[in-house]
Amino acid sequence: MNVGDERSRSCWMEEGPAADAPPLESHATCDVVVVGSGIAGLSTAYELARFGRQVIVIDRGRIGWGMTVRTTAHLATELDDFYSELIAIRGEDDARIYHDSQVAAVNRIEAIVRDEGIDCDFARIDGYLFAAEDSHRADLEEEYQACRAIGVDVEWADRAPVPGCDTGLALRFPNQARFHPIKYLRGLARAIEARGGRLYANTAYVSETEDADGVTIETEGGFAIRASAAVFATNSPVNDKLVIHTKQLPDRTYVVAGRVPKGSVPDALVWDSYDAYHYVRIQPLGETEDLLIVGGEDHRTGEAPDIEARLDALERWTRERYPAFTRADYRWSGQVLEPIDFLPFSGRNPGSRHLYVHTGDSGQGITNGVAGSLTLLPLIIGEDSRFAPLLDPSRKTVSSTSAMEFARGQAGVVKNFSEYVQPGDVGSVDDIPPGGGAIVTEGVRKLACYRKEDGTLVRRSAVCTHTGCLVHWNGFEKCWDCPCHGSHFAPEGEVLNGPAVQPLPAAEA
Repeated sequence: MNVGDERSRSCWMEEGPAADAPPLESHATCDVVVVGSGIAGLSTAYELARFGRQVIVIDRGRIGWGMTVRTTAHLATELDDFYSELIAIRGEDDARIYHDSQVAAVNRIEAIVRDEGIDCDFARIDGYLFAAEDSHRADLEEEYQACRAIGVDVEWADRAPVPGCDTGLALRFPNQARFHPIKYLRGLARAIEARGGRLYANTAYVSETEDADGVTIETEGGFAIRASAAVFATNSPVNDKLVIHTKQLPDRTYVVAGRVPKGSVPDALVWDSYDAYHYVRIQPLGETEDLLIVGGEDHRTGEAPDIEARLDALERWTRERYPAFTRADYRWSGQVLEPIDFLPFSGRNPGSRHLYVHTGDSGQGITNGVAGSLTLLPLIIGEDSRFAPLLDPSRKTVSSTSAMEFARGQAGVVKNFSEYVQPGDVGSVDDIPPGGGAIVTEGVRKLACYRKEDGTLVRRSAVCTHTGCLVHWNGFEKCWDCPCHGSHFAPEGEVLNGPAVQPLPAAEA
C-alpha cells in the first residue's frame, strides 16, 4: 500500500524500493507472470527463475513497496495463533507439516542470503512468548505441551528478555531469525534479473483471461502479458471476487519504532499472550544504536476510529517495558489477512488450471510468503509439493473455531451493507476540515468526500469497486479502507491495495 501521509512511515522505507524498475510499455510473453512484488511474489519469481523459467513480475506500485515494507520482519517458526489452537482445528499431523513449512522458509532465507551474498542483517536469534497476565499462564503450559507433541523446539525460560519487567516463566523458541526485509528483497530482485527475469513497477493488473494453453494478463496501461501460468501474490488476491475472501478477514496492525542505545534491548523476538498480542524485535543501526520495533493494537480493517489512541497505547506499553525507549521515530500500520483456520492459502486458484495464488498470511507474513514460494514452485513445474494439500486454497475447514471466524467475517459484511441506510459521518461537506475525509449521504447516494489542504473538495462514490461494500475514512493513513475484504483507496479514489482493481468512481454534484 503506497500511502502518502508522512505521519505513517515504515522504518524500512529509508532504503527506498527493492528495485528501480520501469513500467511495462509493450506487450510481453513469458513462462510465468507474477502479480505482486512483495516477499511472496519475489520469492516465487526467484525460485522459478532459478529453475530456468522465464519470469515477469508486475506491481501496481514500486517493487517491494506493498505490505512487505510494512512488516516487522519476524522470521518465526513459532505460531502467533498458537499450535494448540491449530491442532484443535486441523490435528497434530497437519500442525506438524505447517511447522515444517515455517522451518523450511527460515532455512531457505538463510540459504539465499548466503548463496546470493545478500547483506540484509540476517541473524539467528531466540524467540520468547510470555504471559501478559497471570491468567494466561495456563495457555503457555498448553502451548508447551502442543509444541512438544508435534516436534517444535521449545523450552521453558525463567523470564523473557524484557528489561523493564519480570515476565515470569516464558517459552523460549531457539533458532528464530530477523533481517531487513527491503535489503533482502533488493537482493532477490538482483538475483531474478541476473537470471533473465523482468520486473515492471507502476504496472497495475486489470484482468486475466485463462484458456487451455495459458493465461493473458491485461494491465492498466493497455499492454498484455501472455504466459503459461500466472501467480497472484498481492496480499489480498486481486483475481478473486468471493471464494477466498469469504475464508479470511482483513485486520489492521500498528507499529512504533524508536532508537535505543545499542545493547540496551536484547536481540530477540518477543511476543506476549494478549489478543491482539504485542510483538517486539530490534534492528541494528550501527555501532551505537539499535532500532526497537514494537507492534500490536490490531483491529478489523476500517472499524476503529481511535487510531491515534491505539498508537499512544502502543508507545505507552513500550515505555513501561523498555525504559531505553523514549520516543517513536516511526509510526505506521499494515494490513494482515486472517484465514479462518490459521493457515495461509498457497496453490492453484480455485476452479483454475493455470492460475495460482498466495494469501492469508496472518501475522506470519514473511515466513508464510517464503513457504508459499516453496509450495508454488513444484506445482507450477509439475512436481509434488509436500505443503500443497495443507495450504490448498480450495480446502474446506469445518470446526467450531473456524465456523466462528467465518460468522464474524460475514457479520462484518452484513453490518457494512446496513450502512447504506444510515446517516453519513458528517451532516455536510462543510464539516470536513482540510486534509480530512468523511462519508456523506446525498439523496440515495453515499459519497466519499475528501478536502485537500488547499480547500478543494474531492467527491467519489463510497462504494468499493470490489464487491460493493462502503469504504471508511482512515485519518492516520489518509486513505479509504474497505472493511469487507481489505481494499484501500487513495484520498482521490485511486486503488492503493487490492482486491479492488478499479478506482472509486467520481461523483458528479
